Amino acid sequence: MDISELEACCNDLHLSLTDEGDSDINGIDLLEELVDLRSFITIKKTPLEILEYLEEFDLIRLYPNTIVALRILLTLPVTVASGERSFSKLKLISQSKVSNLAILSIESELADKLDYSALIDEFAKLKVRRVQL
Repeated sequence: MDISELEACCNDLHLSLTDEGDSDINGIDLLEELVDLRSFITIKKTPLEILEYLEEFDLIRLYPNTIVALRILLTLPVTVASGERSFSKLKLISQSKVSNLAILSIESELADKLDYSALIDEFAKLKVRRVQL
């Protein structure tokens, strides 16, 4: 793929991930990251291998747009059948729970830094149910 095609794809992805002026990625930055990444990953690798490579060598901060794009790519259904199965399962699960899980997956780096004990304590304060004996 040449640079002009890659630029068009990056801009399309940027527009697709934009909501009310906010975007999950920057198309121009994504293009620069991919061109830079292409220069030092010379062996053909799968998207999962590239994501694992970036995480293994702690390059997440250098390629934030690429990380988001790869995570989205890797969570998309591969076939129509898997998409249909996913759709039928979504009927059983609350849509808000699914979208919250997707956000946790995309923002896993931030989620890993959370102090779960403080979150559990806060949740317990909100959901206190006292039984009178």
